[in-house]
Amino acid sequence: MAKEATAPTLYTVAAPPHWHCGRTVTGVMQQYILALVPAAVMAVVYYGLPALRVMALSCATAVAVEALCCRVMDRESSVDDFHAVLVGLLLAFLLPAMAPWWLVVMGSALAIIIGKMFFGGLGGNPLCPAVVGWAIVALSWKTQADPDAMVLSTMLVNPLTQLKYLGLEAAGQVSLTDMLLGRQLGGLGATQVLALFAGGFYLISRGLLRCYVPLAFLAGVLLAGLAFSLADPGAQPGPLFHLFTGSVVLAAFFLATDPSSSPVTRPGMVAFGLTAGVMTVLIRVYGIYPDGTPFAVLFAALFTPVFDLLRPKPFGAR
Repeated sequence: MAKEATAPTLYTVAAPPHWHCGRTVTGVMQQYILALVPAAVMAVVYYGLPALRVMALSCATAVAVEALCCRVMDRESSVDDFHAVLVGLLLAFLLPAMAPWWLVVMGSALAIIIGKMFFGGLGGNPLCPAVVGWAIVALSWKTQADPDAMVLSTMLVNPLTQLKYLGLEAAGQVSLTDMLLGRQLGGLGATQVLALFAGGFYLISRGLLRCYVPLAFLAGVLLAGLAFSLADPGAQPGPLFHLFTGSVVLAAFFLATDPSSSPVTRPGMVAFGLTAGVMTVLIRVYGIYPDGTPFAVLFAALFTPVFDLLRPKPFGAR
């Protein structure tokens, strides 16, 4: 008897991430938002209701814009997975508490439209959406997006700006303890260092975040900061200064670890984190921006396909 002809098997590969472990996107996003709650609370403690206003407006705009995009694209609404809320909250963390309402709306809308929906939605974006939205508004409206515009309304000092324009002695006005506790001027949530560390380690302990990118990122910052400090100790601060200032900790645990724009292999994650960490210090030392952390994350993400080529040798291979 002749064998019955069978139809060829077709395989469909969806957009990443391809992590199937019983968890849902909604559950993971809720855990990430929960990890950011301590930093959000500390932001309200230091900056008051203006910080709450920026966070609420950014999250609401992100949800509304994603719902509108799904409607225009004739797709089922995806706002109930809480990813838009997370994007809006991360963007708000990078903005000053006194940011004008139109800047917050513009940044959040662009983060969803250009950073996420333009590439098909969650899993298809090559760059972290929140960083994309921040970069556009920071380059387009530098004065309004600059945390130093708050200097007249708060007693906090931005140590990175002091270092950039006034030198090492002026940057020493803020102690390491103050940096850890968030008593420094910067993005309303990005400077809550201790709270962000707590949130990041919570995600790692729950198995929701692999530690390779965060640890490599922090190691890159420390190594580059140490190298510059040893080369010119009279002008460059120690590595802990770079670690605890700006948005380094936020980027290490929540921005650089975006699953769609970061590598999936272990060697690739380490190379990605080290590259972003070293670039952060290089931009701070040689660039025009006091805190180059978000730009460093964007730079490293452009090379994610290259980093993914770094793979461990297969078992038994010569």
